[in-house]
Amino acid sequence: MSDLFNSSLRQLAATLTARKISAVELATLFLDRIDRLNPGLNAFIALDRDKTLAQARAADEKLNAGAGGTALTGIPLAHKDIFCTKGWRTSCGSKMLENFVSPYDAHVVEKLAGAGMVTLGKLNMDEFAMGSSNETSHFGPVKNPWDVSRVPGGSSGGSAAAIAARLAPAATGTDTGGSIRQPAALCGLTGLKPTYGAVSRYGMIAFASSLDQAGPMAKSAEDCALLLNAMAGFDPRDSTSLERPTEDYARDLEKPLAGLRIGLPKEFFGDGMDADVRAAVDAALDEYRKLGAITVEVQLPNSGLSVPAYYVIAPAEASSNLSRFDGVRYGYRAPEYSDLAEMYSRSRAQGFGAEVKRRILIGTYVLSHGYYDAYYLKAQKIRRLIAADFQEAFKVCDVIMGPTSPSVAFAFGAKSADPVQMYLSDIYTISTNLAGLPGMSLPCGFGNNNMPVGLQIIGSWFGEAKMLNVAHQYQRVTDWHTRMPKESK
Repeated sequence: MSDLFNSSLRQLAATLTARKISAVELATLFLDRIDRLNPGLNAFIALDRDKTLAQARAADEKLNAGAGGTALTGIPLAHKDIFCTKGWRTSCGSKMLENFVSPYDAHVVEKLAGAGMVTLGKLNMDEFAMGSSNETSHFGPVKNPWDVSRVPGGSSGGSAAAIAARLAPAATGTDTGGSIRQPAALCGLTGLKPTYGAVSRYGMIAFASSLDQAGPMAKSAEDCALLLNAMAGFDPRDSTSLERPTEDYARDLEKPLAGLRIGLPKEFFGDGMDADVRAAVDAALDEYRKLGAITVEVQLPNSGLSVPAYYVIAPAEASSNLSRFDGVRYGYRAPEYSDLAEMYSRSRAQGFGAEVKRRILIGTYVLSHGYYDAYYLKAQKIRRLIAADFQEAFKVCDVIMGPTSPSVAFAFGAKSADPVQMYLSDIYTISTNLAGLPGMSLPCGFGNNNMPVGLQIIGSWFGEAKMLNVAHQYQRVTDWHTRMPKESK
């Protein structure tokens, strides 16, 4: 049975199409596995067996009819709890939305359901996607399946843990500063953040609107390509959605890599990277050279400013977006208050966790009169410089590579008392969001304490198909992406 749980999406589709197993039976297998393993991981925070099996029965009807299905029909997946999902609790990992049941589907949920995929449930996450370790969730931390004393990364930690433990073959995630790629690296799976605007943000609860991007998380690059085919596309309900021709992101998977130019930014290979991560990344680069790629040094001189710029821009946008949660129309309302102003203050004080409050306060401060020019405007100028650095780099290379995270997964509590150290966990991923570029992480080995290491690939704007080709060719000659935690076998 472990072979089934470790199967690729294409293999699962072939098994379903051949009617060796029904969609209902497949969903039931995963639901039973969730019941057995999730209590020790806390990856899922909302389950509804009846809803899941109803979707599976509908998929079986299409499969039995022999027409109307897609490459994903009947395959189970789970959604990060930031995506509004009709009839399901959508909490964003917060007490503020603990009892909110969405009346509609997010664009991503709608598209994947339209492709015939079966929703297993909703996944735990850092509160309002603010965190790098999944320790800020109102529903408790998610545990890393490779070592339950360590974090899975964040904010899409529930998605990463669920796939790593084979509780789901695929999941959705969101990436504002590395929240798909970093947990993918720490849990040993593949995660992709598309070009900003390639996947609609409609129905995705907003954190920082100019940075947030939905993307797929799965075991392999091929799986991510199939998911992205279903997720991407223009959506008139989202003003930041880009109207572009439909792409097949799997079209270049089998292209050889001879002559591929890999840019290695010297800024990514400095003192901040742990030695065990460096060793795994260097070994992966050697493998790429064997595949015919060449490496060139590139410079991203302003990348060192990405963390301070991000932690001005993202909190500013969060301060604006989260102002809607006031206890009036939906969400948590304080049980006791004397007037409207006190209802606002108590509802927000009681409904938000410490990290969310910290970022709201920072964001409100940098947007306040007298500080807007000094902080927010300056950060936006730095953002333009960072994007220009990437533009120059891509004149001499096809993709950029480096570590996804400076270290392997760390222990619970190791960084939670020091917000700055926690923020530096995303030092290699944040610049990609600031520039609106696509990026992905794939497993490339193991470091200290036998914990996974992630290799980051950054592509030029709309270069998802190229990145997926580069990742897939590496995964054809390595097996890191097929490794499972012992407890999950």
